[in-house]
Amino acid sequence: MSSFIELMGLLLLLMLPFLYETNHIFRYYFKFLIYYGIVSFNSIILIPAFLIRPCDVRNLLWASTWCHRISTLIGLRWELRGKEHLSKDQACIIVANHQSSLDVLGMFDIWHVMNKCTVVAKRELFYAWPFGLAAWLAGLIFIDRVRGEKARDTLNDVNRRIKKQRIKLWVFPEGTRRNTGELHPFKKGAFHMAIDQQIPILPVVFSSYCTFLNDKKKILNAGRIVITTLPPVSTEGLTKDDIEILIERIRFQMTETFKLTSAETLQRYKPHKPSSPMAAASAVNGAEAAAVASSSSGYAPLHVGVGAAAASAASSYETYKSSAGKASSMLKTL
Repeated sequence: MSSFIELMGLLLLLMLPFLYETNHIFRYYFKFLIYYGIVSFNSIILIPAFLIRPCDVRNLLWASTWCHRISTLIGLRWELRGKEHLSKDQACIIVANHQSSLDVLGMFDIWHVMNKCTVVAKRELFYAWPFGLAAWLAGLIFIDRVRGEKARDTLNDVNRRIKKQRIKLWVFPEGTRRNTGELHPFKKGAFHMAIDQQIPILPVVFSSYCTFLNDKKKILNAGRIVITTLPPVSTEGLTKDDIEILIERIRFQMTETFKLTSAETLQRYKPHKPSSPMAAASAVNGAEAAAVASSSSGYAPLHVGVGAAAASAASSYETYKSSAGKASSMLKTL
């Protein structure tokens, strides 16, 4: 009986490379298994270390050091632009688009640049142990989205702390992750927080995942993602009455950047046979972001018109949208 089990185990082991190369559904789940498995294992290892300084956001630097190699294992490469804005030692609210749980791998890749940074997450993630416990000990902010009053009290307490300690707070203003090739409406919470404490908002944009990820069809191939940090937007002197226009302008800036970088990555995209998840992906040198008008204080102007850059973005995005269907078709064959 034991020999039969060993034989079946060996046969399964021998079949893994074949299944990985020929079955995109198997490859999709296998890569996510690697992702979640390594994060969970690292959480167990790091919990004792986090207990030395519990709920300290600097613990997230340890976590990123242990976890950022996951991207290499599953074939993802991240290119950071606008690093100079992200590395400033200042309190700010980072607002970023949310497409997939893979966003966290991009954050792991740039955490050493952000230094002191924490994240607002839904309370349900806390109960996904061991990750949830490790995340709480690393200083993540869990909010109960159902109990709005309690969530606001939690965020108000956090808001005062991040300004005093010069911590960056990462928020996904869209709320739910959606890999649909566009930015969805923003919730107001992050913008209320920034105005309450008069701290800047730092927009961060992940280019589209359409060239390598399709959750409905269970496809996850190797991919390249551009992370663009835009100049900080000052909230000094703004009040609650300015929130709507603040959201509109920041979302406009992020949308135009999303269009440009998504069109760029799609243009570079070429279907290829996926490599093994254990193969090392080549390093990508960060490039500087395209020039963006800014004031002498280093802050981007709140009111930005649709100029040549925006027109170029719109033109590029039309190409991106018309090509997205082709990219999706290519994904089916990989």
